[in-house]
Amino acid sequence: MTDLPDERGAELRELFFETSQELLQALNEESLKLEKNPGDEEIVRSIRRTVHTLKGDAAACGLHELSELAHHFEDALSLETAAAHGALAEIAFAAADVFAAMLVAYHGTGAMPATAALRKRIDELTSAPAAKKSQRKRKSDPTSKSGKAKDKDKDKEKDWTDAEKLAMARAQAAGLALYDVVVKIDPHCTMPIAARQLIQNAISSVAQVLVVRPDAKSPAATKQVEFVCASSQSEEQIAAKSRIPTISGEASVILIAAAKPAKAAAKVDAAVEDTQSLPPASEVPPDTAGIQTTANQAAMGEAAAANVTRQAAAPEVHAPATEPAQAISENILRVDAGRIDNVLNLVGELIIGKSMLQQALNDFAKRYPKEPLRGKFSDAMAFQARVLNDLQRSVMKIRMVPVDQLFRRFPRIVRDVARQCGREVDLELSGQETDLDKGILDAIAEPLTHLVRNAVSHGIEPPDERRSLGKPPRGKIRLHALHQGNQVVVEISDDGRGIDAQKIRAKAVEQGLIALQEATRMSDAEALELIFRPGFSTAEVVTEVSGRGVGMDVVQSVLHRLKATIHIETHAGQGTTFRLKLPLTLAIIKALMFWVEQRLYAIPLNAVNQIARTTEAEVHQVDNYEVLQLRNQVLPLLRLGRRGAIEGDRKAHKLFVLVITVGEKKYGLIVDALEGEEELVIKALDDQTFSTDLVNGASILGDGKVVLILNLLAVVEHVSRSSSSQTGLGSFGLLLNHDDRARLALSTAGGQA
Repeated sequence: MTDLPDERGAELRELFFETSQELLQALNEESLKLEKNPGDEEIVRSIRRTVHTLKGDAAACGLHELSELAHHFEDALSLETAAAHGALAEIAFAAADVFAAMLVAYHGTGAMPATAALRKRIDELTSAPAAKKSQRKRKSDPTSKSGKAKDKDKDKEKDWTDAEKLAMARAQAAGLALYDVVVKIDPHCTMPIAARQLIQNAISSVAQVLVVRPDAKSPAATKQVEFVCASSQSEEQIAAKSRIPTISGEASVILIAAAKPAKAAAKVDAAVEDTQSLPPASEVPPDTAGIQTTANQAAMGEAAAANVTRQAAAPEVHAPATEPAQAISENILRVDAGRIDNVLNLVGELIIGKSMLQQALNDFAKRYPKEPLRGKFSDAMAFQARVLNDLQRSVMKIRMVPVDQLFRRFPRIVRDVARQCGREVDLELSGQETDLDKGILDAIAEPLTHLVRNAVSHGIEPPDERRSLGKPPRGKIRLHALHQGNQVVVEISDDGRGIDAQKIRAKAVEQGLIALQEATRMSDAEALELIFRPGFSTAEVVTEVSGRGVGMDVVQSVLHRLKATIHIETHAGQGTTFRLKLPLTLAIIKALMFWVEQRLYAIPLNAVNQIARTTEAEVHQVDNYEVLQLRNQVLPLLRLGRRGAIEGDRKAHKLFVLVITVGEKKYGLIVDALEGEEELVIKALDDQTFSTDLVNGASILGDGKVVLILNLLAVVEHVSRSSSSQTGLGSFGLLLNHDDRARLALSTAGGQA
């Protein structure tokens, strides 16, 4: 494995690691298309271009193992018989997997994979007796070095395509002369492919490049490059541009044809009408398109090439067909996610500052109720709030990316798992344009993968079973995303057998996860929640795909961390839908604040269904739980502080109850007092600050108060565990500190004595 020594090389490699993921994704997508359309030559050419780009970029970064393997595969794809080979799609999938493993190894997080098996399969493409280079390959061979200029022109003219001839005619009609430019590459240049592109860029500043020879992957491409270009400049001026120190050597410029008179333009226009189906001749040949990124990036690797790049940055004369692509690339800016996070943190500080100003304004209004400046202050605060909200939304949009970036991975995953399990599955994607925070999108990649794999292995029935049930043999899995208020909903549904709640209960009892009595009391919805227990699995046989009891518990733990929820909807024989509700962002939330034991807490406002008032007399004890009958429904209560004071009439003591939704269940939080609603900027807390999972963040208010943000899922789990083991004390006192708990225990013991 090779490393680039300098800092520029490290930057180049980081950029390559980022772009290579897009190339591998494209390779997987093209392989899937080829599997559905075997023998499609256009798809094979697309695969070849992707592999060519990966090869060139890897070579520019000094990753020779990857570059050499990609070059071997590219050569095999250039054969006429490659498209007709029945196993080409499988070989392309295998190549994508090996390339991905090599990238992981280059990152330093794994061992370099073995490539012998893949090379053997690639050699199958070249072992056919009829295997020979494609017509395009032969057309791209370097021209003969023999003879005089006129003989060379005649040989090359026979080798020109119709599109290239048309481009020459257009250039002549536009009053430009045609030149044949041959430039030898400096033998001491360490990056000949990059040098080739730098020479082309330099010539493009004074001429319009129409033809490039030889083919970029030809052995001769590292020794010289030849152009047919159109220009109004002289031969000497073009030759001067071709000579680049440390990059190019000897250069020769020969006039092929002088400019045609203006009257020839009409003939060219007529020819254009007859050849509208041809591709634009000014387009760079497909085999050279892949090195554009490689060459520009590789130029960063050595100081001399960097100087040449600056010299070649003068205004260029480009072919019209390349202008839209360049305009698009100029509008794309790659920014490290850490920089965006820093801006977002500063916006959060501004929001805290806005709250401080608002608090000061409120105090000013109370002290000077008749002061005329109050109105001006209020107007200024309103304007600042509007601008700050716009700034916040703009920064948040920068972090938003379409879920298509994640959805694109799943066609390959579904295809592989279906083959392993003997299933026939179609994947349907919708809502790919839905935007989600980049951090959340990355975090849900693993949970979604588990859910999709389970849908294939557990949900979809084998083809024979589906036929016997009157279903089509091919199952269907659907991934759908949509915005719902300030949340994003992602649904994973299948048309398989559904989930049998009774089977879930029996399996949980068999595995010792729950007692038989508890299983009989469970509702179907509660039984379905058992699949998220660690170690639970309904698979009878352990395979590579399922049966290890690992996966669904990971799904729930990740979603808990993201403050997201998951709901299961299933119908026997019809299928199952997993519905994930995700927050748009983890940085800023609307929250409801309240007091418990003289401490300020907050919970997400979207988790609160309603706020109710009640008294201690209406609170009842059932099986170690406190419950409240609210609107003809029994509501389990979670008392975060201690019970009301014993002195006086405790039953008449009034309570605030926040009705919240956790998962698909409703609970009531008993709190001491309400503070109000506020937009909070969440600050992460390290493990040394808080050793409990009940709090997952904090925020600072405008008056300097610190508010702790509760993790509702953890609160419910703690109460459920403690209530099953402690009589009468399990459902309250969760937020008491150690001293309060000690005093409470002493007072309880004294009362019992």
